[in-house]
Amino acid sequence: MSNKLKYYIALHVELLLFSLGGVCTKLAGQNKFLSFWFIFFYGLVILNLGVYAIVWQQIIKKLPLNTAYSNKAITIVWGILWGLVFFREQIKWNMLLGAAIVILGVIVVVRADE
Repeated sequence: MSNKLKYYIALHVELLLFSLGGVCTKLAGQNKFLSFWFIFFYGLVILNLGVYAIVWQQIIKKLPLNTAYSNKAITIVWGILWGLVFFREQIKWNMLLGAAIVILGVIVVVRADE
């Protein structure tokens, strides 16, 4: 496996984990302000952002900046998936269309870099 592929995989694993911060934020918002669970879930958000910041800096040392930032848009797709899995939200056709456009945009930018 090439080093570039390893960094793309690391980037997408990091973005997947970063997207879970949105789940924790929504879970915190469903609890009473300053309750144990509110603080717990917001603590997870802060931890998530701290880890994300460190890993992101390491990844952008190895990948072109425009490629890394364009791939960040994939978190929209993860958000749709997490809404379905964790909150039983309904996925509508316009959400799928939007996700497809995001994925195509990422592919276009990545291919342009090559």
